[in-house]
Amino acid sequence: MKILILLVGMVLIVEGIPYVASPESMREWLKKISEMKAEHLRILGLFSMSSGLLICWFVQRSGYF
Repeated sequence: MKILILLVGMVLIVEGIPYVASPESMREWLKKISEMKAEHLRILGLFSMSSGLLICWFVQRSGYF
């Protein structure tokens, strides 16, 4: 449970970095995202989730980390 809470905290930190570093650019980027078609957002989300799953699987299975 401790690792899960740490992971959520780390995700929030990484997600917040662009807003702190460049809020104007993030506002423009979010405007572009809001204008995208739902199908494209689903594909982007699926790609993102698949990439994350692949990274987690690789880290768990490899002896590199």
